Amino acid sequence: MRDIVKCFLKIMVFANELKKLVKGEVFTDEETLNKYSTDTSLFKVMPHAVIFPKDAQDIKNIVEFINSKTIPGGSTPRNLSVTARSGGTDMSGGPLNEGIILDCTKYMNTFAVRDMEATVQPGVFYRDFEVETQKAGVLLPSYPASKSIAALGGMIANNSGGEKTLRYGQTKKYVKELKVVLSDGNEYIFSKLNKEELEKKKHQQDFEGEIYRKMYDLLENNYDIIQRARPQVSKNSAGYFLWDVYNRENFDLTQLFSGSQGTLGIITEAKLSLVKEKKYTRLGILYLRKLDSLPQIVDRVLPLEPESLETFDDSTLALALRFFPAIAKKAKGLPERSSQSGLPAEASAQSGLPAEASAQSGLPAEASAQAGGNLFKFALQFLPDAWAQLKLMAIADIVVLVEFAQDTEKEAEDKINELERVLKDMHGVTMHLLHEEGKAEKYWTIRRESFALLRKSVGGKRTAPFVDDLIVKPEKLPRVLPQVYKILKKYGIKATLAGHAGSGNFHIIPLMDLTKKSEREKIPKVSDEIYDLVIKEGGSITAEHNDGLMRSPYLEKMYGKEVYNLFKRTKEIFDPNNIFNPGKKVGASMEYAMEHINSNK
Repeated sequence: MRDIVKCFLKIMVFANELKKLVKGEVFTDEETLNKYSTDTSLFKVMPHAVIFPKDAQDIKNIVEFINSKTIPGGSTPRNLSVTARSGGTDMSGGPLNEGIILDCTKYMNTFAVRDMEATVQPGVFYRDFEVETQKAGVLLPSYPASKSIAALGGMIANNSGGEKTLRYGQTKKYVKELKVVLSDGNEYIFSKLNKEELEKKKHQQDFEGEIYRKMYDLLENNYDIIQRARPQVSKNSAGYFLWDVYNRENFDLTQLFSGSQGTLGIITEAKLSLVKEKKYTRLGILYLRKLDSLPQIVDRVLPLEPESLETFDDSTLALALRFFPAIAKKAKGLPERSSQSGLPAEASAQSGLPAEASAQSGLPAEASAQAGGNLFKFALQFLPDAWAQLKLMAIADIVVLVEFAQDTEKEAEDKINELERVLKDMHGVTMHLLHEEGKAEKYWTIRRESFALLRKSVGGKRTAPFVDDLIVKPEKLPRVLPQVYKILKKYGIKATLAGHAGSGNFHIIPLMDLTKKSEREKIPKVSDEIYDLVIKEGGSITAEHNDGLMRSPYLEKMYGKEVYNLFKRTKEIFDPNNIFNPGKKVGASMEYAMEHINSNK
């Protein structure tokens, strides 16, 4: 009892000190700490305090406060740390830690859109940002499937991607300038430098100059090693992107902060480039009887320059039918009951899903059999061809969405007609082409909401995203995915699949009962086997979702000891006292991750 009282008093003193330093709010109550101990990952890590900073000065004061409590060169405990958090949609446990959590969404959420550029603070929700960009006819195209609840700080920190990444690339491509509070407690501006500008920075006699000198030496002295380490896939969020910083002509540390999960500093503002939004779209829905035909589909479709080339499996559709009223409401833009999952309470009418589709899905029977009581009403209003699509799904393993976006309606129509031409002779592929605007939203809703659907309890099981973001070259999918399913089957794990077929990036979401120790013990075993497979095939363990608690322990395996040591050195250069989001990227362990699985969720 005495120890509990001591701990409580220590936290109170800690909180009172912080409150004197910031204009924003400081919380140490149990309800708030519990809320910020989880995200959409497997994990639960209780923080010491949660702060809503009012501005960059608050963040600078917090960093200086933490520094005053640390011993230079010593071992800093995790509760003396600062971790930035945005929308809380991270699936890797990235924003979870034992120290101070900074939530910028309450106050640091201003932005301005000017022509083809935007200046944003980290707490801006993408949904609010998108409203204004659409008015200007422009777009930040790297949004994730969780765009309705994701914030821009997290998108930069994770190097997010999504359905439009195939054509436009990941978030780091659009980061032109960053304001960042570094570990000395000062705010600095980073952007691309030429050789002359780099030399000026290196001659500065301050912490910024020291960083440029040390990072230049690291990158120049290990140039060939670093360039060879670049993953040979179209997307990657694993590790630090050292290969993107320096090409012996330009030096750009914004590319290092992008995807770093707040481990090198706290972003306070970003300048982003935007693209012109294409006004006219067409969608092709392809039903594939065999996964083997997917690479051929990709080979034939990519030359047509689609906006998106997405996929989901029959299991995902089975869940979509179970929660059909929620899907319909989402597509029609109606409000939902839950801001986290977007799902209303379950109803119990029979969906009429064909038996074959239920059998293929690998989900508990009730997941395929249950649907909302108003299914038929919604189907008539929202999905007139529902039964035709179900019949197609009953004989298909996977659904592929091919979207074209063009400047004129004729160009869009020409593209969808060309899709029909290049695929018409393929066996085992059934096409459903939408030639009118506005009919595609239901399919995109199923794809975007697939993880939110799964977050509802299914037969006593819950989502367990731990192999949720693998990527290999598309031509390797027929070899890799069957082996992934074989590994899951070996351990008795059911899973759903959705992802980005055009890039070979798939989100495999197991369904597990994590209240059982025997189920939790499968996680490192399955991770080891699947990530060994992905690495052997030249892929990346994470394309978009980043490392966090789940994948940071695998970075040395993916990149090798030599490159991993360069990651460690990078962290030491920027954050010598390890105060920024410790235990991510470097210094991680699977033991710590396993100890913090949220088995009660």
